[in-house]
Amino acid sequence: MKIGLFFGSFNPVHIGHMIIANYMYTQTDLDKVWMVVSPQNPHKPKKSLAKDYDRLHLVRLAIDDNVGLQASNIEFDLPQPSYTIDTLTYLKEKHEDKDFVLIMGGDNLATLHKWKNYELILENHDIYVYKRPQYDLGNLVNHSKVKTFEAPLMDISASYIRKCIREGHSIQYLVPTPVFNYINSSRLFRE
Repeated sequence: MKIGLFFGSFNPVHIGHMIIANYMYTQTDLDKVWMVVSPQNPHKPKKSLAKDYDRLHLVRLAIDDNVGLQASNIEFDLPQPSYTIDTLTYLKEKHEDKDFVLIMGGDNLATLHKWKNYELILENHDIYVYKRPQYDLGNLVNHSKVKTFEAPLMDISASYIRKCIREGHSIQYLVPTPVFNYINSSRLFRE
């Protein structure tokens, strides 16, 4: 079984994330896409994040009944900050019967050479890259393990959504409806 791993803070998950995840599931050779909620990205401050289980809950709400997508908290019990190579090593030990493929934006591919043990990632895993406008894909774009895709993209960010919430503006249609309803009925992202 070929599993695509779509890592993210998902702070909060929005329709742009869901479009990419569903595209990778329905229009590539992946059998499933796991949306891996990262407790702490080494490149982002932890203080700006909603609680881990709140973000995981929002991803589950967004996925709803899509059988090709799955929310994953696999990094919650691993050392933090979360390094992709450590998560991949753990997953391979736990699920020997699965092939894990990284899903990332073109902006990440361009800086992959700065990641911890990036050579091992490239040696052992395919990387499915969705192109992003205004980003050069970098020197690794022609690597045999890298495949690029023209997924439909939304110019939307979680930071913009959080700003809208703080300022009292509607986020309807920016996030999946169940996520919108949950955020509206909670205090998430208000402080």
